[in-house]
Formats: sequence, C-alpha cells, structure tokens
Amino acid sequence: MSQRRVGASGLLVSPTGLGCNNFGRAGTVTETLDGTREVIDAAIANGITLLDTADMYGAIAGTSETLMGEALEGRRDRVILATKFGHERDMGYDFPAGRGSRRYVRRAVEESLRRLRTDWIDLYQLHLPDQETPIAETTDALDELVREGKIRYYGHSNFSGWQIAEAEFVSRQRSTGRFISAQNHYSLLARAAEREVLPAVERYGLGFFPFFPLHNGLLTGKFTREGGPSGSRIMSSRRHVWEDAPWAALEDFQRFCDERGITMLQAAFGWLLANPLVSSVIAGATSAAQVEANAEAGTAWTPDASDLRVIDALFPLPEDPGARV
Repeated sequence: MSQRRVGASGLLVSPTGLGCNNFGRAGTVTETLDGTREVIDAAIANGITLLDTADMYGAIAGTSETLMGEALEGRRDRVILATKFGHERDMGYDFPAGRGSRRYVRRAVEESLRRLRTDWIDLYQLHLPDQETPIAETTDALDELVREGKIRYYGHSNFSGWQIAEAEFVSRQRSTGRFISAQNHYSLLARAAEREVLPAVERYGLGFFPFFPLHNGLLTGKFTREGGPSGSRIMSSRRHVWEDAPWAALEDFQRFCDERGITMLQAAFGWLLANPLVSSVIAGATSAAQVEANAEAGTAWTPDASDLRVIDALFPLPEDPGARV
C-alpha cells in the first residue's frame, strides 16, 4: 500500500488507518485480546500502518491501549502508533491540573507508554481543546517529550478553525515546535469541517485525519430504509443515526456506485482520499473482514472531477447556521 505524508512533516502513513476505539469496548468481539489481535493481524497483513487510539478508549479507560500493547509485542516497529490524551473522561489522575497542562501531559504520556508497551509514540494528540491551559504550555510540554524521544510528532483533535490558527500563531511567535496534524469529524454526511477547519489545515500545512468517515457505518452500503445488520452499533444503540438519515440522497448515491461498479464503501473512501489534505482515513473495525474491506476501499477507486461534482450535489454542505445576511 502506498504511503501518504502527514502535512508538511516527514511522517508517512497508509491511506487507510485503523481506528482502535472498539478495542476493549463492551459487547464487541474486540473486547478481548484475541479479538483485538485478530484485527491488528489483519491490518498489518493488508498494509495498514497507522493505528489510532486514545488513552480513554475501552469499557475501562486505558483498555484499548493495554490490549494493543499486548497484541503488538514483538512487532511494534511495523506500525505507526498514534494515541491521544486530554479527554474529559476521568483517567484517575488525582491532582488538580488542566488536561493540557505540563503536569497532566507528563503523567498521561507515561501511562500510555506503559500500557502500549513501547518506548515511543509516533503521533501524540491532544484529544480535546483545553480552555484552562494556555496552548503555549501544552506545546512546551510536548516539545520536551519530542526532545526526550518519548514521542516523535504531536497533533490535535476536535480543534475549531480559530483554535488551529491560534496554535500555529503561538508556535511561530515563540519559535517552538508545532502541531503537524488535525483530527476531526468528517464524512459525506458531516461536512461542516469544510467551513473553517479544512481551510486552516491547508493554510498551515497540517495533515488531516477524518474520524467517523463512514458515519457510524451508514456509508458502508449495509443499511437501507428498511433497516440494517441487527448486531450493528447503529441498530443496537444509535438508531437515531438510521432514523434521521437522508435516505433519498443515500439511495441516489447507491445508484451512482452501481453505475460505476463500485461499492458505497469504496466510494466513501475514494471521495475522502481525493482530497490531498487527507493523510489517512481512520476507520474502526471489529473483524478481519472489515479491516480487509477498508484496506481495499482505500485504493479501489479514484473519482474524477465529474464524479466529485455529482457527489457534491448529492451531499451538499449544509447552510451555516451561524451565517448572517
């Protein structure tokens, strides 16, 4: 599988990434070590190099990292490990500090390194903006970790456009290191990132990782107006995603895919990867078959300009609710 560069950095990743939020999730096959190992084995076998997790993933916070550390033992150098810190979920750190503070960052990285059974993290990401801590303190702490060899690069997740710009301004003003990537919600059914986030990503040379690229599975082609797989997350716990889906557009999209001899999954990946700002499409999986399908979809189809115009018409960017006349 070819590799894509993460923004202006030297980090290279596979166009399809593996989202590891299902590892340790209650009620899934990947709740166990065997299930996690099967998915990771399939990812490596199919050329997926980017594994993206977070310290808070799992029925018990930290479980995803713990299972990954065990499953990757002896082959750590074959993957790019990305994890996150600083979510609002209680990690059990019994001290008063902002989630982006030096104290929190130092504690969080040591815990992630221990759980992942590794000496370094390739991409360490601030999971949510921290309103209590100046961004300069966070980047200073992350720069220290780079110098110490505990992380290679750092990025952020869920930043707005102005927060991306602020972080870049502060780094340039102080001549320090900088974030190399942004990770935000983005798919054909969630295009709000196009208003401010993607322009900021382009302006400052960041790599972009869309999460929920298949909209909880709605863009896999497995769902219709009549329903979907009974064991799927949508039908079991997120029925509102199915109930509120724009079925007329999705049915037109399925016809679009049928006319081109591709699956909806392949079209969803192809549309995302046609954007040069996208470094890798991070998709979760709970089976080897899903991993194989995602890896294949990452290289199966490249839309041309006319294809992109049709898709844009099917799934237009919604009107900005904050816009003023």
